[in-house]
Amino acid sequence: MSEEPNGTLCLQTIAMPADTNANGDIFGGWLMAQMDLGASVLARTRSRGRVATVAVEAMTFMKPVHVGDLVTIWGKMHMEGRTSMQISVEVWVTRQPEGRLIRMTEARFVFVAVDEAGEKRALPPD
Repeated sequence: MSEEPNGTLCLQTIAMPADTNANGDIFGGWLMAQMDLGASVLARTRSRGRVATVAVEAMTFMKPVHVGDLVTIWGKMHMEGRTSMQISVEVWVTRQPEGRLIRMTEARFVFVAVDEAGEKRALPPD
């Protein structure tokens, strides 16, 4: 496991009290949504247009995110097909007050490029 983030910084946000579960930790669904948003930045850039999330593979929650953590989403293109992209996503937080960087979660998101009608379309050349 890497000791620093792998890929491109796609999104940053702060975990807030409204996003907690019954245990007081950040709700996994909120974190997954942030990961999807971050990965979509890479997918939209590569496809030069609209994309749709079609799958999330191998999601692993390693540690809980706490209120006040600076949440950073890192993405890296893993594989491309004719219409689809697999993007590896890592979530790291900066925990205050010590400023410690901690790896929290990882997953692989699959996107397809879509046209304005929502139909699959081929990825443009690089």
